Amino acid sequence: MTTTETINWQTFKEKLLQNPGLDLQFQYAENKRVDASYHITEIKQAPITSVDCGGVLNKWTEIIVQLWEPENEQQLRAMKVKKALSIIDIVEKVLPLDKTATVKIEFGNSAFDTRQMFPNEIIIDGEDLIIDLMPDAVQCKAINRGGSCGTTASGEECCAPAEKPKIELKNLAATSCCTPGSGCC
Repeated sequence: MTTTETINWQTFKEKLLQNPGLDLQFQYAENKRVDASYHITEIKQAPITSVDCGGVLNKWTEIIVQLWEPENEQQLRAMKVKKALSIIDIVEKVLPLDKTATVKIEFGNSAFDTRQMFPNEIIIDGEDLIIDLMPDAVQCKAINRGGSCGTTASGEECCAPAEKPKIELKNLAATSCCTPGSGCC
């Protein structure tokens, strides 16, 4: 499954349910896989509420599957998808997971800084179900709404109000300040 969009929890879990007998592999960089000795240490559900640079309130939920490579533990085969599904079942008995939430995989090791990544492709290769991961990226939500980010050609900031308030200026020198009805007092 190739996608430029994020995968939600329901889609991710359905792909696992379709392939319980395969070995579950995670590829975090080109030709680099999480060691077969990995553990799924926790599954987090994170409701996010933010206000972007344009003052717009945003809300979404992420489900983060955390992977850990123990030191000095060697295995030839990664865990079966069926084992991962049993961990998911344990979690979902305690914490109902939002089916529409965005899925992220959290991983790091001594050669790769810990980070959260999106499932990019889910590939069946022989006896392996490979979750190919792509890095998360910072983005400007104003651009996604058709705005701009940074400074425009005219020098305006991306978050400047659409119309500046108009202020009426009075020339106080042109009126006599102390006469009744002049508006100076």
